[in-house]
Amino acid sequence: MRGLGHRLLLRGLRPARVAHAPPLSAPAAARLRTFEVVGARGQRLAAWLALPEPACTASGAEGAPVVVAVHGWGANASALWPLVEPLNRAGLAVLLFDAANHGRSSAEDFSSLPRFAEDVAAVLCALPAQPGVDAARVALVGHSVGGAAVLLHAANRGGVRAVVSLAAFAHPREVMLRWLHAHRIPRRWPGEAILAHVQRTIGERFDRIAPEALIPKVDCPVLLVHGEHDTTVPVADAQRLHARARRAELWVLPGDHDLRAALQPRADRMVGFLHSALRADERR
Repeated sequence: MRGLGHRLLLRGLRPARVAHAPPLSAPAAARLRTFEVVGARGQRLAAWLALPEPACTASGAEGAPVVVAVHGWGANASALWPLVEPLNRAGLAVLLFDAANHGRSSAEDFSSLPRFAEDVAAVLCALPAQPGVDAARVALVGHSVGGAAVLLHAANRGGVRAVVSLAAFAHPREVMLRWLHAHRIPRRWPGEAILAHVQRTIGERFDRIAPEALIPKVDCPVLLVHGEHDTTVPVADAQRLHARARRAELWVLPGDHDLRAALQPRADRMVGFLHSALRADERR
């Protein structure tokens, strides 16, 4: 019965695997390269590197600074595709990838916040082998679970110049409690048993991987972006993260959890934040 319950829980929490929409293809300002990353778990991650045109890259630079973009649960690399063109115009390369169990990447028995962060680490390890980028000047952008994953990576591993976290939650326990409520599962029983089992399965306590516990350890500049009408993750989560951060800006937009429609006409602020952090060496 315990094994059956485990399989049913994994099935209930499994992210949807959807096709890229729109299909990934090079915008006018980008040169697009497709490759595969193999991570420490043996996961195979489909990845796309969009390089700026040479005219956009500073003269004398050995490679373009790079922004690694991390989608959310049940999405894929195409969710952050609208960021490519404005970042390329600013002279920044953009690396997008499908997390394991998403898009064109390999299947695994489960996905989790720590595994999203492990996928980020795998992609960063593959960066030095990619011509045309400066692997010493890297920023991370993530949405929802991806936004929590980039904070987890920056807190525990560092090595990045800046982080943009879009619509991230403050604590995974609260996300799971909302999931229990949506599925009409009582919190006391079996809800608490489910939460304990999830933590055993992913190999981490929620308190240890909670963005609000980790963000005080992030020593690079952080931009927190959240939609004021977000009903998936309340804007109060972003306010909690901002209150605990060492070096963070909070930007609340008139949008929902998706944020793409809200960000597109206002992308200049995020591009400016990333450009300032990644091109700082060129101004010296």
